[in-house]
Amino acid sequence: MNDARARKKGKKETPKKTLARDVSKPGRGSATAGGTSSPFSTTLIWLPVLLAAGVYLYLNPSILIDFLNEWIGFSEHYDGAPEAYQPTLTYLPPDVEKRDAVVEAFRHSWHAYEKNAMGDDEYHPISQKGSNLTKAGGIGYMVVDVLDSLQIMGLKDEYSRARDWVAEKLSFERDDNFSTFETTIRVFGGLLSAYHLSDHDPIYLQKATELADRMLPAFDTPSGLPLPVINLAERQGYHTKDFPGLSSIAEVATLQLEFRYLSQLTGREEYWRAVEKVMEVVKRARLPHGLASIFIRIEDGQFDTSVIRLGSRGDSFYEYLLKQYLQTNNTEKVYRDMYEDAMDAVHAYLLQQSMGNKMTYTSELVPEDDANGDLTWRLTPKQDHLVCFFGGSLMLGATRTGALVQPVSIPPRPDELSEKGMRDWKTGVELVKTCMHTHDTATGLSPEIVYFRVQSDGMDGYPNAPPDWYIKGAAVGEFPPYDARYMLRPETVESLFLAYRLTGDQRYRDHGWRIFQAIEKHCRVEGNGGYATIVNVDENPARQEDKMETFFLSETLKYLYLLFESSDVIPLDEHVFNTEAHPFPIFKPTIRTGFS
Repeated sequence: MNDARARKKGKKETPKKTLARDVSKPGRGSATAGGTSSPFSTTLIWLPVLLAAGVYLYLNPSILIDFLNEWIGFSEHYDGAPEAYQPTLTYLPPDVEKRDAVVEAFRHSWHAYEKNAMGDDEYHPISQKGSNLTKAGGIGYMVVDVLDSLQIMGLKDEYSRARDWVAEKLSFERDDNFSTFETTIRVFGGLLSAYHLSDHDPIYLQKATELADRMLPAFDTPSGLPLPVINLAERQGYHTKDFPGLSSIAEVATLQLEFRYLSQLTGREEYWRAVEKVMEVVKRARLPHGLASIFIRIEDGQFDTSVIRLGSRGDSFYEYLLKQYLQTNNTEKVYRDMYEDAMDAVHAYLLQQSMGNKMTYTSELVPEDDANGDLTWRLTPKQDHLVCFFGGSLMLGATRTGALVQPVSIPPRPDELSEKGMRDWKTGVELVKTCMHTHDTATGLSPEIVYFRVQSDGMDGYPNAPPDWYIKGAAVGEFPPYDARYMLRPETVESLFLAYRLTGDQRYRDHGWRIFQAIEKHCRVEGNGGYATIVNVDENPARQEDKMETFFLSETLKYLYLLFESSDVIPLDEHVFNTEAHPFPIFKPTIRTGFS
């Protein structure tokens, strides 16, 4: 989902510098009402003070450590970053009241769907109806995507009914086109996770293997990159009408965890080799800067000149670079190398700071031709809500690829992280903070897309101009733009979950609780409803839209539940989550990676 062919780098906008406070003070030698002080008398006054301060710091070294940690960016008071003196946490207890409130919200959603639309791919909470993705029928998007949430939350009766539906009614004999990517992460991934969490119920492995076999023909292309849609009945892949010949980088490079896990379970190498070939092609196509364009050509496996971003069509490519390394117990160095290369490029080209409060955000690079017809790149201060996964992902990566020891403490200590590990940790913490600031709206919910202030945006002369970010096109009295909606997305709470598990810092739970309360207030549909998308996050009371995506139950509520659950439930040192929040076990592979 990302387009990155940056042969020439466009000019970056330089954020306007502002003073945080007035620092003008009289000089040390300035005259006072009583005249001037001599150097000797000043020394007599300050010497005892300095001696006393030295003794105090000697007896209380944590004060100095606090200052140094603050100075290098490891501040306990703001970001829960590493500290040299804090004792290691080994267990994070549950917040039972908040955890159970999330379960109640889940029950409300699931019971509404189960009553009104059981088996349908999608649910519409206001009209209380279901719908399917194709005219040929559904493939269990909602049911299968939510199986492991039911298991993790201990909803035994609801899980039993869902399991029976999968065993008796789930069919993939559908003569229509389905997204290769979405089918993999939601349905294929959901079946595999349910298999793992059910202590190997064979029905899930049977269904997962059948689905994988129906999808494998999508990889039969000259380059080995999969076609973006698959007819499950025909077992035939197709191009899309909108972008013929192309697929997004996220669509081709976010299939690996699922197919590799099935290969490990069944011993069938063809699943592994199909998705490994994709990663080999992507590595060979590397662009000079290390970033990926959002589109890649299926025929020759080369990047197409298109936007570079960490948002839609690019996001999960970067996520899976790290997670492929983690999935096989840190045994495949090639994925660590690819991940570190990409993180260096993100820091070099995409990270910016807002004008007002210096919020860290990720920009986009848009390709353009200059007056001479040469390719240039324009830096655009746009960030999708989808990017909010990245802060937690960076923090996780810092404690894995950026660690000098294993396991890393909770929270990590500065001497446990490499220089790049500390860089990634600090950036991750700052990005989580920025994503929380995008919830500073009338509803407390974050919009789908925000733009950050730059000097050239021409907004300085306007009254009430925002200091840091804004929703583009949100004019008063007009129907809100797509950017202004909240679609029940999980990315911010995903990062909060990871940040809390890695630090034990209560502020991450506090943030998550505020988001949950905002969802309850503005998105809940009473009766046999569920939860709805809202049209404008800056409108209170909010207008609702008749849509509840499967990821609300599969990801948003699951990550909120795990945020308030104890740390021994789906521990991070034993599991890796696919991009749809389906946990897979970390394993030692029986197959060796075929490229380097």
